[in-house]
Amino acid sequence: MSITTEPTLPSGTWQLDPVHSRAAFSVRHSGIATFRGHFNDVSAKLDDGVLTGSVAVASVEVAVDKLKGHLMAPDFFDAEQFPEITFTAADISLVGERATVRGELTLRGVTKALEAAGTVSGPATYLDGNERIAIALETVINRHDFGVSWNAPLPSGGNAVGDDVTLTVDLELVRPAA
Repeated sequence: MSITTEPTLPSGTWQLDPVHSRAAFSVRHSGIATFRGHFNDVSAKLDDGVLTGSVAVASVEVAVDKLKGHLMAPDFFDAEQFPEITFTAADISLVGERATVRGELTLRGVTKALEAAGTVSGPATYLDGNERIAIALETVINRHDFGVSWNAPLPSGGNAVGDDVTLTVDLELVRPAA
């Protein structure tokens, strides 16, 4: 007789290791390519099965400085009025390392239900003696649902920016030493 158990998230509080974590986005650009950016100021915590996280909008990093200014403006993130993007999820399902996370994303003051898929790995003990887990998630949102609707028509047809934005997070979380 064999006994099978469903994997569970480790209990307790797990804090973000910012050096080994990243929050990024990608969107179709010019109708033919993918444009990518990320946020340098990321925070996250897993506390007894509840995953919370945020990014500071002003920390957005893109390859063109002039574009960063446009992303901060009301056309996109409106960083002055909405300085953070936040996420909270208490519904995390695991099958092996595969994870489905259901929660709420707040962007530009608009909160919407969100489902992301990915993996949860660990715990594993690192060289410093602390236990760590890794959470990698991806989802696609329609930017218009959050009031991010700026666009420009292209001379060849279509628009400069696609509607669907892929969000990816790679989090490494550490259980603080006792």
